[in-house]
Amino acid sequence: MKVSSATGRRKTSVAQIRMVPGTGKITVNRLPINEYFPIEIYRLNALRPLELTKVDGKMDIICKVHGGGKSGQTGAMQLAIARALCIFDEEMHAALRGAGMLTRDSRMVERKKYGQKKARKRFQFSKR
Repeated sequence: MKVSSATGRRKTSVAQIRMVPGTGKITVNRLPINEYFPIEIYRLNALRPLELTKVDGKMDIICKVHGGGKSGQTGAMQLAIARALCIFDEEMHAALRGAGMLTRDSRMVERKKYGQKKARKRFQFSKR
């Protein structure tokens, strides 16, 4: 039984994945994926690598996710699943690379600057 594990990051979220051949059972932080991500679009985004490589229902996935919000967590989970699939079967690399799933999205929130309301928004300027 081959086990592959991988880590994915997005914004401030980190996802750690363990993937085992099985019946398609997916748990996130010890909850079924339907409970942890009740909104369907999040589940679809997180599981897109499985859909793309036609491995739906053939792998059991155990995922630990922390940090950030749900959107960042789904992105982190997507990257981790794609990396784990590449470790599991090297032939999937080309399909995942072509779909852009093996690229880490490096965009982060810009920090707030002093003397300003937010990162770029400024207080109203008054000439007089």
